[in-house]
Amino acid sequence: RWYGCGKETARCFGTVHARTPQYLLAGRWTPPCCLRALRETARHVAEVLEAAGVRYWLEGGSLLGAARLGDIIPWDYDVDLGIYREDVGKCRWLAAAAAGEPVEDAEGFLWEKAAEGDFYRVHYSRSNRLHVDLWPFYPRQGVMTKDTWLGHPQDVEFPESFLRPRVPMAFAGFTAMAPNNARAFLEMKFGPGAIENPEYPNPAVKRL
Repeated sequence: RWYGCGKETARCFGTVHARTPQYLLAGRWTPPCCLRALRETARHVAEVLEAAGVRYWLEGGSLLGAARLGDIIPWDYDVDLGIYREDVGKCRWLAAAAAGEPVEDAEGFLWEKAAEGDFYRVHYSRSNRLHVDLWPFYPRQGVMTKDTWLGHPQDVEFPESFLRPRVPMAFAGFTAMAPNNARAFLEMKFGPGAIENPEYPNPAVKRL
């Protein structure tokens, strides 16, 4: 169902509990207006990062959606990108967020440091909290790691060789950067057959 959320409204669903948005519990997938806003936010963030020289890549469920259908998974509620932590200062909006100052860019997207830990969040607007999460990784002895772990099964370290080089991949109506072996990357994070066997974010709460 199209509810019509936009920059001036709130998003169409409330708080996500146990990685499960309320629309899934109601037997629905992401409202199409929310997917539209997520696509716009993802494209905008990717363009800003590329222009600033920040190295980023599709992460987690967003890479899974790109590998399956070149788009956001139709029941997903955010977009995940990894970035190199050392590049944060190259982007004025990220640098401001890192300093603890939420900042609205010229297009009305709100950049801030997440309350839950050492990562960043770019919201569709101040009112509409659909967002892209930016996870700052750094290499340590050839392995990409980070300082905040939220306990998701796919939230693990991985070899930096997946990012050398990063490769272009169709996603949400534009071309994003991605790890160079999406299948191996995803199966390391989600398990064998992750691309071919869809599942909701937390099957213990709601199964597909």
